[in-house]
Amino acid sequence: MKTQVVIVGAGPSGLLLGALLHKAGIDNIIVERQTPEYVLGRIRAGILEQVTVDLLRDVGVGAGVDTGGTIHHEIDLVFKNKRYPIPVSQLTSGKVVTAYGQTEVTHDLMTQRTELGLPSFYSADEVDLHDIESKTPRVSFSKDGRRQEISCELIAGCDGFHGVSRKHIPTHLLKEFERVYPFGWIGVLADVPPVSPHAIVYANSERGFALCSMRSMTRSRYYLQCPLSDKVDEWSDERFWDELKLRLDPELSNKLITGTSIEKSIAPLRSYVAEPMRHGQLFLAGDAAHIVPPTGAKGLNLAATDVKYLSEAMIEFFNEKSNAGIDNYSERCLKRIWRAERFSWWLTSLMHRFPDTGEFGQKIQEAELEYLVNSQALSTSLAENYVGLPLDFGS
Repeated sequence: MKTQVVIVGAGPSGLLLGALLHKAGIDNIIVERQTPEYVLGRIRAGILEQVTVDLLRDVGVGAGVDTGGTIHHEIDLVFKNKRYPIPVSQLTSGKVVTAYGQTEVTHDLMTQRTELGLPSFYSADEVDLHDIESKTPRVSFSKDGRRQEISCELIAGCDGFHGVSRKHIPTHLLKEFERVYPFGWIGVLADVPPVSPHAIVYANSERGFALCSMRSMTRSRYYLQCPLSDKVDEWSDERFWDELKLRLDPELSNKLITGTSIEKSIAPLRSYVAEPMRHGQLFLAGDAAHIVPPTGAKGLNLAATDVKYLSEAMIEFFNEKSNAGIDNYSERCLKRIWRAERFSWWLTSLMHRFPDTGEFGQKIQEAELEYLVNSQALSTSLAENYVGLPLDFGS
């Protein structure tokens, strides 16, 4: 087989890149090691920046987010048993975020690709990349017991943190920056109305962090900070809801509607960046190159921005016969990535209970939160980062 671009990974970043390239008339094939059902079963981010929403509309799948998404103008901060709204739209000249789950984004893009008849190989085993430093790289894989190979000009590694793509950048060239946090999140997805009409409630308490987010007006996602040693089966639904109530302010605690969880999992938190994001004809995007703590809701949005930059660079490469975009891709992405990493690290550090800082650390957090909610300057900084910095910020 032969194509212009092979995209390794059929998550939202790979599917979105495929849609953008197809719209520009550039042939592409997606290779994914999991089944479509597995890909759709991953429950993750649900807060979209305007840039991400605009990209979905641009490729023709905006109907889902336009009809099923919920626009939000504020977030809530809870500390010392009191709740404080942050009017993010008012502080950013009307910018908003939209609650719309990653599962729905993936479903919309996957459905469109299927309807267009664009080539995708799911359940691909033993995926490997070859000759990425040449002008004719290849991707090989096994499908239904038969070894197959695709020749191309460019490869996009959109296969996540545990994928094969990043491993093909030589170790002496790859720089990895990582911060592993000493706690995790237990998350519950339930078909219950959100506790707050706002997109997200961040709660700092002496018992640990809590997060209330919405997927729709009838489905909610809740998280609690927990020790990394905890197991999911140690957290019954009853224990989860009882603990969540203790970490919220009294008004929200009384409003909380509980229900049977439809998904429950524990995830560790880390900050991670790999540099560079390009080697030869291989380009990394999304979780293959960076991980942010979910506190700032930046993971999916950063992946979408990577894909926007990468699609522009690839379109320029094929249509204008120019290397300028692909040569600048890594540097362009990393500027935005490190800004999002900083914001996610700051918000994580501000809202969580750290085992090594004790009561002193808790008092420092509360002092900074009091400053934040009473300072228009700091509230504006939070709001600007939350809705997403402009694509040309600092350029």
